[in-house]
Amino acid sequence: MCTRTRYIWMDGDLVECGKAYIHVMTHALHYGTAVFEGIRGYWDGNNLYIFRLRDHMVRMINSAKIVGLRLGYGLEDLIDATVKTVRVNEFQENIYIRPIAFAGEGSISLDISKVPTRVSIAAIPFGHYLKPKGVKVKVVSWRRVPGFSMPVMAKASGIYLNSVIALSEAISSGYDEAVLLDWRGYIAEGSGENLFIVRRGVIYTPPVYASILEGITRDTVFRIAEDLGYKVEERDITREELYVADEIFMVGTAAEVTPVIEVDGKTIGSGSPGPATQKISNYYKEIVLNKVPKYREWVTPVY
Repeated sequence: MCTRTRYIWMDGDLVECGKAYIHVMTHALHYGTAVFEGIRGYWDGNNLYIFRLRDHMVRMINSAKIVGLRLGYGLEDLIDATVKTVRVNEFQENIYIRPIAFAGEGSISLDISKVPTRVSIAAIPFGHYLKPKGVKVKVVSWRRVPGFSMPVMAKASGIYLNSVIALSEAISSGYDEAVLLDWRGYIAEGSGENLFIVRRGVIYTPPVYASILEGITRDTVFRIAEDLGYKVEERDITREELYVADEIFMVGTAAEVTPVIEVDGKTIGSGSPGPATQKISNYYKEIVLNKVPKYREWVTPVY
């Protein structure tokens, strides 16, 4: 990691990457008491643009509030620290940024009020997370953790064990990614992505009450689809609807807009990325590179 990342921001200071350590008795290491974000930066050959930085930091602040972590930094502090961290590393390539706030060391009690909240921001070079030409997914046996058991609105570390074991099941079965059902048996989301299907020209996606994370890329796709003339509806989606969908795509900061070409061994559509998926993906790529004037408020130039 430290080959191309030289500095990491930790608790207000830039620290050499090789010295950015935490104690083994860190509360979050034991109990998953952390909230985080995943943010992308895109290099266009002249400048590096961080996509929807403000929205990501707003969500992290809200996640911390839900979980009960006391950040000690405001929105502008976190935005400035992110830009500073990326700039000092002098990246000239696509990157992934990982801000995280976590309960620190000092107590093994479950009570997080007894330990300090620590904040770190790291950035690394980053390419494709999933296969851009299409992935094969499995509807796994594990269910998405319900909102009445865990705060799914928060992007909290502990909740991601649910995603880890779901993805492990899919990969061990020969698939690229997992799809989880919610507690009622309807489609929720991927291990780290929101999901959309296309049927008869209409785009559908699971509603917030299906135990999904309110994804920032999901919101971006709503806006893109509207610009392109597509109707988008939030509603419950059944497992068998995936099998007969004309198109399926997964979206997320890491995944961007990724076509799904197979579900549970069944080919989706023609087995290639569909027209709606391709149009949305292409428009998304233009937006993140600051080529669409109406969405320039979403991109933060680094240099």
